[in-house]
Amino acid sequence: MHPTAPAATPPPDPAAARHSARLGELIRAEIAAAGGLLPFDRFMDLALYAPGLGYYVAGAAKFGAGGDFVTAPQLSPLFGGCIAVQAAEALKRLGGGDVLEFGAGDGALAVAVLTGLEHLGALPGRYLILEPSPDLQERQRALLTARVPHLAGRCAWLTGLPRALRGVVLANEVLDAMPVHRFSIGAGGEPLEVCVGERDGALTEIAAPVRSPGLTAAITALQQAGLALTPGYTSEINLRLHPWCAALGGCLDAGLVLLIDYGYPASAYYQPDRTMGTLMCHWRHQAHGDPYRHLGLQDIGAHVDFSAVAQAALAADLTVAGFATQAQFLIGCGIDRLMADAADGGAADPNLAQAVKQLLLPAAMGERFKVLALSRGLSGPWCGFSMRDLRDRL
Repeated sequence: MHPTAPAATPPPDPAAARHSARLGELIRAEIAAAGGLLPFDRFMDLALYAPGLGYYVAGAAKFGAGGDFVTAPQLSPLFGGCIAVQAAEALKRLGGGDVLEFGAGDGALAVAVLTGLEHLGALPGRYLILEPSPDLQERQRALLTARVPHLAGRCAWLTGLPRALRGVVLANEVLDAMPVHRFSIGAGGEPLEVCVGERDGALTEIAAPVRSPGLTAAITALQQAGLALTPGYTSEINLRLHPWCAALGGCLDAGLVLLIDYGYPASAYYQPDRTMGTLMCHWRHQAHGDPYRHLGLQDIGAHVDFSAVAQAALAADLTVAGFATQAQFLIGCGIDRLMADAADGGAADPNLAQAVKQLLLPAAMGERFKVLALSRGLSGPWCGFSMRDLRDRL
């Protein structure tokens, strides 16, 4: 079910292989405890977040040249500079407030946003980072202290949402790492759940009658919406979006939420020729579709259904305030002006032009990544969606 295998790479070192084997033992034990079939979202949860073993909570390098993938904030600080422009617009309309970043990676986005907000005279009262990984917390602290020591004191780390927030919420490449359910359509058009089992000593996918609450209703809703889910069609559904948006809506008194990720509206997500879903894994800068390799050592993600995010946000009493491709958003926030300012100031990276191309070009990140804005207690227009607003496609 995952025909694209990674190209040849050196095998994990012995310590990493032992780490992966321990996680494999944990997953196999859960499969046995579940009667031989483990819902895929639970497998993905363990692979990414099992305490001490999951990809995002263990200590291996994940971001940048020495990791498995590169994110937009690492390509260029101009990405964070553009986010700062949009955040400053919201903070000024609020009369001040805080910034909350979900899953801050190595801290590069926090550094760039704080630097940009300082330049714009719109520093937040606090820069909050919701980060469950102790290892990543330490990496973020170290980078902020090294790059912006005079601003690091504004930063605070959380392991859960604050009780109340007035300000800006940022989530860059967060939703794609949220565990998803996988499903397929049976020969008679009936919904089936794709679970993880074990066969001949290897983890494998097994389509079985739906066992996860809410999954049948979600699949039926897609079918009733006119999406052509034919027999054999396999894809993903994120059943955690509604509780996630509800929790966010429960703490946001007023502000703007920016969700940046790779994905599609539902009509493109479930298009007829995307018959094997959108699952994507990253291992040493190679993308492939097999989540059962290198357990705990590789990233696993699913493209984001932005229509589903918008529906969950509306159910949480949030306003869908804008939707654009990443290129459209960055241009609306003035990335050309920021690039010219960097050149005039003599601080331009010699690789800046190439990095900006990666952020903007359709074949790179420019169209594959989207920006969805949600709001409460604030009204637009917003500069990031001044070039194009694609809410009608949701």
